[in-house]
Amino acid sequence: MIENTHHDATRRHLLLAAAMEELAKFERKESEFRQKDRQERAAELHLPVDAINVQ
Repeated sequence: MIENTHHDATRRHLLLAAAMEELAKFERKESEFRQKDRQERAAELHLPVDAINVQ
C-alpha cells in the first residue's frame, strides 16, 4: 500500500513537472508574440516602442 502511494506521488510529481515546463514554454512564446505584435503595431503607427516617460 505504501509503495502504491509513493508511486502515485512520484507520478504526480513527474506530471506536474511536465505541465509546469509546458506552461513555461507557452508563456515564453506568448511573451515573444506580444512583443513582436506590439513592435509591428508601433511601426504601423510610427510610434516609439520604448516606454514614454511622463514627468
